[in-house]
Amino acid sequence: MQQIIFHRSLSHDLAAAISECRHDRIFILADEKTARHCMPQIEQFDCLNGAETIVIGQGEENKSIATLTEIWQHLSRNGATRHSLLINLGGGMVTDIGGFAAATFKRGIDFINIPTTLLAMVDAAVGGKTGINLNGLKNEVGAFSDARFVIIDTTFLKTLDNENLKSGYAEMLKHGLIGRMEQWVELINYDLARPDLVMLQQMVSESLEVKRSIVAEDPHEHGIRKALNLGHTVGHAFESFAMTTGRPILHGYAVAYGLICELYLSAIKAGFPTDILRQTVSFIRENYGQMPITCNDYPALVSLMRHDKKNTTGTINFTLLADIGDIRIDQTASEEEIREALDFYSEG
Repeated sequence: MQQIIFHRSLSHDLAAAISECRHDRIFILADEKTARHCMPQIEQFDCLNGAETIVIGQGEENKSIATLTEIWQHLSRNGATRHSLLINLGGGMVTDIGGFAAATFKRGIDFINIPTTLLAMVDAAVGGKTGINLNGLKNEVGAFSDARFVIIDTTFLKTLDNENLKSGYAEMLKHGLIGRMEQWVELINYDLARPDLVMLQQMVSESLEVKRSIVAEDPHEHGIRKALNLGHTVGHAFESFAMTTGRPILHGYAVAYGLICELYLSAIKAGFPTDILRQTVSFIRENYGQMPITCNDYPALVSLMRHDKKNTTGTINFTLLADIGDIRIDQTASEEEIREALDFYSEG
């Protein structure tokens, strides 16, 4: 199980983590944006003397087999061995593809994640899921592989614009829904327009604890880990559909939109309280707006849901809720019910 460190001194914590890993050579993976804004905070650390930097293109379109091959080739050309160490510095795209590169190069090398976005801190960098997109489908190819360490430093959030902060917050909202009522109340009342980063740091810790406890119980998603898929069956369809139309949306926005649909399904199929549904939907619509879709888009969205990795024999699987923290995994819905949920989303 990976070790999560809430940093006290980033240079000290990173040096301690590196000392616990095999590292005849150290490589740092960053995308163009992280290389500009975040690399200056760590590149002078003594523990990174002689480290080789790999910079890849930014954006979800670069979470591809072509970029993965670039990383492998860079490692190979620059003398990486099975005892080398890869440090992934960046958002979810970097930790996803970097983790997959590390999991597969020389049949697996150690890696450390230093997430620099809220989304990566509370979701992508933690839990051992790695991967790339393929054929327009999100995370179609990947592997379960734990980072040796994940170092959380919320001061990196100062480099984030509000849109990316909101993207990560959607995963925190999901954790509140599958967690505790008190956590959900705190999340729903937080001022995302004027974020208090000191308060947010504590909320990140609480959010991570929800994910960490679930992953510890079910690391390879055979059972309760499916709780973390709340909002994602429809959300991934929104995200993939937006990519195909040339108007990509951030992952967290897609999850927020997916939560609207899946909480609606929770209400009609599992009795999820309508007052909590209304408050959550109101919060999402106020902070995330809406991705415009029409009923003509429904067939494409349903088709994308059918291709989701979580499905079995063509049946679309959902994680639904009977109440906050009352999780119902392996739920199904008819195409008519899914269309109703999309209608509910569109009403906003």
